[in-house]
Amino acid sequence: MKDNAFAFMPYPPVVVPHALSGPLAGYRFAVKDLFDVAGYPTGGGSPHLLAMSGIKNRTAPVVQCLLDAGAECVGKTHTNELAFSLTGKNIHYGTPRNGAAPSRIPGGSSSGSASAVSNGLCDFALGTDTGGSVRTPASYCGLFGLRPSHDRISLADCQELSRSMDTAGYFTRDALLFDLVGQCLLGDDPAPLPAEPTLALSEELFSLLAAPVRQALQPALDRIAASAGVVSRLTGALPDLAETYWTFRHIQGYEAWRAHGENINRYGFALGPDVAERFAWAATVTDEQYRHACAARNSLRDAWHAVLGQQVLVLPTLPDIAPLVTAGEDEIEQTRRLSQQLLAIAGICGTPQATLPLARKDGAPLGISLLGPRNSDASLVKLAVRIATF
Repeated sequence: MKDNAFAFMPYPPVVVPHALSGPLAGYRFAVKDLFDVAGYPTGGGSPHLLAMSGIKNRTAPVVQCLLDAGAECVGKTHTNELAFSLTGKNIHYGTPRNGAAPSRIPGGSSSGSASAVSNGLCDFALGTDTGGSVRTPASYCGLFGLRPSHDRISLADCQELSRSMDTAGYFTRDALLFDLVGQCLLGDDPAPLPAEPTLALSEELFSLLAAPVRQALQPALDRIAASAGVVSRLTGALPDLAETYWTFRHIQGYEAWRAHGENINRYGFALGPDVAERFAWAATVTDEQYRHACAARNSLRDAWHAVLGQQVLVLPTLPDIAPLVTAGEDEIEQTRRLSQQLLAIAGICGTPQATLPLARKDGAPLGISLLGPRNSDASLVKLAVRIATF
């Protein structure tokens, strides 16, 4: 395989044994370089972590599940440094190419996985999503992507960022494969959606978008209504979006510093400017702020559940298409802050969110999402496929 998209880590190729038959036989997949795969190191987007890694002798359970289902692992993919960014850019390793919009960033931190799938270098790929690291590159690269319910898919033998909010997700180009991979990773739902779920949208969330973005998403909304039934308007105010955002940030920052701060200080990690700034802020989050944020998360979960109940929320995945590769850091940071107002909801609530590549703007992909009740993941994926194949 020739990686002309700069999606894969340039590790020496390793033959990873897989079952010769199974539901995923004949499909090829890639693995974000946070998951351990026997025979490979695990670099986490950092040359320092790579130097400390050594060759792993054990494969992460989520990867093994796919191998046992017959899929072939073709390599490990680039990630943003320590998985603490949404851009896809890595000061040490460069930027994987967005296969759907080559002049635009791929999004991160699962940048290489999204790049590999969008450039046709594999059929599907594993990523992780804490604050949007599957949903963002899926939207930017025109892919199906799933952030599952918290604790639904194993994160054993995976480098952590924010222990209480990390999830393992995946990307596909094809709707039916999106379902097939989901069946292997998710199993049966503890709390499935009804056959005809109630869909709703919030005018407050769509009001965060500029008028051209809302216009670009309208055909996707029409398709959802035509394939899955009327999309009702939520009544009443949503839980405070600013509180949701800052609660997420304080928990993520505190846990990220506990995961990596000691190594950053002890070994003098040379971090990219954006990642260094993020960790510097994370180091200032106090124990008291963290305890307050955890209590606020519980209250916010209850408040969001009171509003949504068992409905499926239709929402924009992101506020716009991917910025250009040439965009300045100020524009990138502004985009990240706006994006996290939408992305933080699932992170705080622990609920599954599937993003669908149903819209375009200015020639680039634009995702729309379905956010379901906790542990409705498999049936949410099937709903996404029903809409996409309508």
